[in-house]
Amino acid sequence: MPAITFIHPDGRSDRVETGDGESAMQAATRHGLDGILAECGGNAMCATCHVYVDDAWLTRLPDVADDEDALLDGTASERLPNSRLSCQIQVTPALDGLVLRLPERQV
Repeated sequence: MPAITFIHPDGRSDRVETGDGESAMQAATRHGLDGILAECGGNAMCATCHVYVDDAWLTRLPDVADDEDALLDGTASERLPNSRLSCQIQVTPALDGLVLRLPERQV
């Protein structure tokens, strides 16, 4: 079962196991992880699941779609080149060990 490590702004980390095909956002909310609000439930409509993808993993993810790109322009924390919406990251065995950093704030 693939796992993701979420790193909080204060440096602590949570490693959560995911189901194949589950989004990173779904895995975070299922485990009650602080820092992922997911107000729209994963429908790519709110940007409250904003994360920073560890640079070592960026090239393993699909390109940002136009709707995700537009939402990333309105995130509460600074948009960086490695910003993504965790609802748009579908976890596969190839992403086992993915590292995502949580921003300071989501709203």
